[in-house]
Amino acid sequence: MVEPQPEVRWAPLPPRPRNRGRIWLIVGLAVAALAIVGLLLFFLLPRDGAPAPGASASPSPSATASSTPTTAPSSPTAPSGAATPEPTPITTPPPVGDPSLEVFRDKVGGWLTAAERGLDIVDENRNQDALPVVDSLQEDAQRLGDAVPPSSIQDAWRSGVETYAERLTALRTALESGSGISGALDSARSAVAELRSVAGF
Repeated sequence: MVEPQPEVRWAPLPPRPRNRGRIWLIVGLAVAALAIVGLLLFFLLPRDGAPAPGASASPSPSATASSTPTTAPSSPTAPSGAATPEPTPITTPPPVGDPSLEVFRDKVGGWLTAAERGLDIVDENRNQDALPVVDSLQEDAQRLGDAVPPSSIQDAWRSGVETYAERLTALRTALESGSGISGALDSARSAVAELRSVAGF
């Protein structure tokens, strides 16, 4: 027995909803947005070196004032009610280059002692071998002359140093010639003793 087959019929499909209105709305909004962006770019961007909107064509007064600085001389004014400083007492310093006698003795004492010892060496070697010793004594005599003495003994010291230098020259001549050495030695020692006396030794 054959079962009856159900009859198949095609039912019509329901119509799709139309979205054309929504599409046109989206397209319109996009076009409007592009138009607004274009207008903004047109008005905001500078064209051919023209200043941007909002930029002033003329410089501001503050900029002009700052570009040309003017220096006004400032005159110091004493504050009102300021106390006048009291003058400090002036003490007269000793003359420049006028040392005390003690300081001067400390400076020249070594050279005078070396002069006595050097003359003793010359006395032990009364020949030309003692010439280097005399040369050293002449250098010390130059240092004694360069030393600045106190004003109280200045004249006597200068005169004594000149005499001592002359005696050393005579002693050197006596050693070179080999005669008159004793008298030259005595004169040089006397000159050294005079210098020591003037310096207060």
